[in-house]
Amino acid sequence: MARPRKRQAGAASSDKKGLSGKRSKTSNSGKALTKEENCSPQKTSAPKNGGKNVSKYWLMKSEPESRLEKGVDVKFGIDDLKAEPKQTACWDGVRNYQARNFLRAMKLEEEAFFYHSNCKEPGIVGLMKIVKEAYPDHTQFDKNNPHYDPSSKEDNPKWSMVDVQFVRMMKRFISLAELKTYHQTHKTTGGPLKNMALFTRQRLSIQPLTQEEFDFILSLEEKEPS
Repeated sequence: MARPRKRQAGAASSDKKGLSGKRSKTSNSGKALTKEENCSPQKTSAPKNGGKNVSKYWLMKSEPESRLEKGVDVKFGIDDLKAEPKQTACWDGVRNYQARNFLRAMKLEEEAFFYHSNCKEPGIVGLMKIVKEAYPDHTQFDKNNPHYDPSSKEDNPKWSMVDVQFVRMMKRFISLAELKTYHQTHKTTGGPLKNMALFTRQRLSIQPLTQEEFDFILSLEEKEPS
């Protein structure tokens, strides 16, 4: 089965620079997937005791505009996710340990904002959910992939990915500029976005959100852009 295109979401990055950990288009690799690597919406069993999560809400960055990395186009916008079978894809290519640990902390059905980064107008464009918890990222073993890691071994893989599924588009685009305005105001007033990771840990392409942050951002859909 050909691998669907994905957005490489993992390494540290800013909105002005490419996400070195973003999903690349691997659909053209022509390689069959093993059962373990299959990007399917199957649900892995979550721990019954639940454990303590870092977060139940996330912001995950991806590049909606074409950019070649080692000859591979790493473009993967929300329209690409919508076009996938069952609107589901693997979130591979993460090569930052903190971002990888966030992936490993994700649980089934948790929600994430799809954030367009490294583009003319960065911002939040839609919602998706986690439909398969962390498992080994196949791209670390693929010598033709820009995120190949020769130091990672199949019996002890360094890097993980999750499967995500499109939920819906935002009712309106929530731009980085708008979020920054609220962040700066909230630093003074003590509002919900005062410590938002998008500004305090901005280079990470996978970021945790508090419920307060998540709910506030959703509420912006009903308001005119500030």
